[in-house]
Amino acid sequence: MKVVGRIISPGIAEGEVLLSTEPISFLGGVDAKTGIVVEKGHPLEGRSIAGKVLVFPRGKGSTVGSYVLYQLKKEGKAPAALICTSAEIIVAAGAIIAEIPMLDRIEGEIYELFKDRPRAFVNANKGYVEVF
Repeated sequence: MKVVGRIISPGIAEGEVLLSTEPISFLGGVDAKTGIVVEKGHPLEGRSIAGKVLVFPRGKGSTVGSYVLYQLKKEGKAPAALICTSAEIIVAAGAIIAEIPMLDRIEGEIYELFKDRPRAFVNANKGYVEVF
């Protein structure tokens, strides 16, 4: 299935889908050295975002979260791509400086689109994602 979204940060990536129903704080919520979600009680707690197509509603927290995304990229632990319902400035800026492909405003309900789809191909140059 192929769906269209708004381009936030260009690029192309493919990977395993990691789906969160909750917003993510990259500062304090994700370990910048390992890519492991460390926020207590978060649905993805203990899971790695490294190399995944991370699908989530939006970011939350401090503006330093942008730098954490950049640090994750430098450590080789960044997500392959980011897809969210609504890109806010913290995550958008982090994706851009870290050169992580990112889309938002995907056509349809993202949880329904991605919940049973193990992999996704993200073309953030042309503004679409294919899930399979």
